[in-house]
Amino acid sequence: MPKADIHPTWYPDAKVICNGEVVMTTGSTHPEIHVDVWSGNHPFYTGTQKILDTEGRVDRFMRKYGMGGAADATADSKPAAKAEATEPAAEPAKQAVEA
Repeated sequence: MPKADIHPTWYPDAKVICNGEVVMTTGSTHPEIHVDVWSGNHPFYTGTQKILDTEGRVDRFMRKYGMGGAADATADSKPAAKAEATEPAAEPAKQAVEA
Protein backbone atom coordinates (compact mmCIF):
# COMPACT_ATOMS: atom_id res chain seq x y z
CA MET A 1 0.00 0.00 0.00
CA PRO A 2 1.36 3.49 -0.77
CA LYS A 3 2.04 5.81 2.12
CA ALA A 4 -0.71 8.29 2.88
CA ASP A 5 -0.23 12.06 2.75
CA ILE A 6 3.17 12.10 1.06
CA HIS A 7 2.04 13.31 -2.37
CA PRO A 8 1.33 16.98 -3.13
CA THR A 9 -2.20 18.12 -3.90
CA TRP A 10 -3.06 17.76 -7.59
CA TYR A 11 -5.01 20.57 -9.30
CA PRO A 12 -6.42 19.25 -12.58
CA ASP A 13 -7.54 22.72 -13.72
CA ALA A 14 -4.56 24.86 -12.73
CA LYS A 15 -4.62 28.28 -14.43
CA VAL A 16 -1.63 29.46 -16.46
CA ILE A 17 -1.48 33.26 -16.23
CA CYS A 18 0.55 35.53 -18.53
CA ASN A 19 0.38 39.33 -18.23
CA GLY A 20 -2.60 39.13 -15.90
CA GLU A 21 -4.69 36.99 -18.28
CA VAL A 22 -5.56 33.31 -18.00
CA VAL A 23 -4.12 31.85 -21.19
CA MET A 24 -4.82 28.16 -20.61
CA THR A 25 -5.47 25.51 -17.99
CA THR A 26 -3.46 22.42 -17.25
CA GLY A 27 -2.82 19.92 -14.49
CA SER A 28 -0.29 20.95 -11.85
CA THR A 29 0.63 20.79 -8.19
CA HIS A 30 0.07 24.58 -7.99
CA PRO A 31 -3.37 26.18 -8.45
CA GLU A 32 -1.94 29.09 -10.48
CA ILE A 33 1.18 29.28 -12.64
CA HIS A 34 2.48 32.75 -13.57
CA VAL A 35 4.61 32.86 -16.72
CA ASP A 36 6.26 35.65 -18.71
CA VAL A 37 6.28 33.86 -22.07
CA TRP A 38 4.05 31.16 -23.50
CA SER A 39 3.45 29.80 -27.01
CA GLY A 40 0.80 32.43 -27.75
CA ASN A 41 3.21 35.36 -27.43
CA HIS A 42 6.62 33.83 -28.16
CA PRO A 43 8.11 35.08 -31.46
CA PHE A 44 9.07 31.58 -32.61
CA TYR A 45 5.50 30.31 -32.43
CA THR A 46 3.78 33.48 -33.66
CA GLY A 47 5.98 33.72 -36.78
CA THR A 48 7.47 37.12 -35.92
CA GLN A 49 10.94 35.82 -35.10
CA LYS A 50 13.75 37.78 -36.73
CA ILE A 51 17.23 36.44 -37.30
CA LEU A 52 19.92 38.82 -36.08
CA ASP A 53 22.76 38.83 -38.60
CA THR A 54 25.93 39.13 -36.55
CA GLU A 55 28.91 40.07 -38.73
CA GLY A 56 27.34 38.63 -41.89
CA ARG A 57 27.22 35.07 -40.57
CA VAL A 58 23.82 34.35 -42.07
CA ASP A 59 24.91 35.62 -45.50
CA ARG A 60 28.12 33.60 -45.28
CA PHE A 61 26.13 30.47 -44.43
CA MET A 62 23.70 31.09 -47.30
CA ARG A 63 26.56 31.54 -49.78
CA LYS A 64 28.46 28.52 -48.48
CA TYR A 65 25.54 26.13 -48.88
CA GLY A 66 24.01 27.71 -52.00
CA MET A 67 20.77 28.82 -50.37
CA GLY A 68 20.67 32.35 -51.71
CA GLY A 69 22.65 35.51 -52.21
CA ALA A 70 25.70 35.50 -54.47
CA ALA A 71 25.61 31.74 -55.11
CA ASP A 72 22.21 31.92 -56.80
CA ALA A 73 23.25 34.90 -58.91
CA THR A 74 26.25 33.06 -60.36
CA ALA A 75 24.27 29.85 -60.85
CA ASP A 76 21.53 31.68 -62.75
CA SER A 77 23.95 33.49 -65.06
CA LYS A 78 25.79 30.33 -66.21
CA PRO A 79 22.78 28.50 -67.76
CA ALA A 80 21.69 31.70 -69.51
CA ALA A 81 25.12 32.05 -71.13
CA LYS A 82 25.00 28.44 -72.36
CA ALA A 83 21.52 28.91 -73.83
CA GLU A 84 22.61 32.05 -75.73
CA ALA A 85 25.63 30.23 -77.15
CA THR A 86 23.58 27.34 -78.52
CA GLU A 87 20.74 29.37 -80.06
CA PRO A 88 22.74 31.27 -82.76
CA ALA A 89 24.35 28.02 -83.94
CA ALA A 90 20.94 26.40 -84.36
CA GLU A 91 19.47 29.20 -86.50
CA PRO A 92 21.83 28.87 -89.50
CA ALA A 93 21.10 25.16 -89.57
CA LYS A 94 17.37 25.89 -89.80
CA GLN A 95 17.97 28.29 -92.68
CA ALA A 96 19.92 25.67 -94.58
CA VAL A 97 17.11 23.15 -94.17
CA GLU A 98 14.45 25.63 -95.27
CA ALA A 99 16.35 26.69 -98.42
